[in-house]
Amino acid sequence: MKKRVTLTFPKRTIQMPVTYRLAKDFNVAANIIRAQVAPNQIGTLVVELSGDIDELDAAIEWMRSQDINVSLLGREILIDEERCVDCGLCTGVCPTQALTLDPESFKLNFMRSRCIVCEQCIPTCPVQAISTNL
Repeated sequence: MKKRVTLTFPKRTIQMPVTYRLAKDFNVAANIIRAQVAPNQIGTLVVELSGDIDELDAAIEWMRSQDINVSLLGREILIDEERCVDCGLCTGVCPTQALTLDPESFKLNFMRSRCIVCEQCIPTCPVQAISTNL
């Protein structure tokens, strides 16, 4: 099973090797999608956790016991088709190729199942046709 979560670390736990502990203690893989971590500051990680449902729940409970705020993500990328001009700039920054241009019609295609909600496409869009649902 997979769960996408946002982890917010208080300043005092920023040095904790969380992804190592998830793998070693809970057999949970953590794919880091986005990270904003700096010494002596609040840190934020967007990760996709993979593992057995019971192990995932135990890992999330452990992180919460360490004062790490864990919030499940239900975010999605939204594309306003009326605003989109099919320029293709977003396709160049999409790491999973969820955004592509049709080679015949030159229309933007969005494969939601490939999207990891990294949000790199949002600032790239010159007409601000891309956003998230939250």
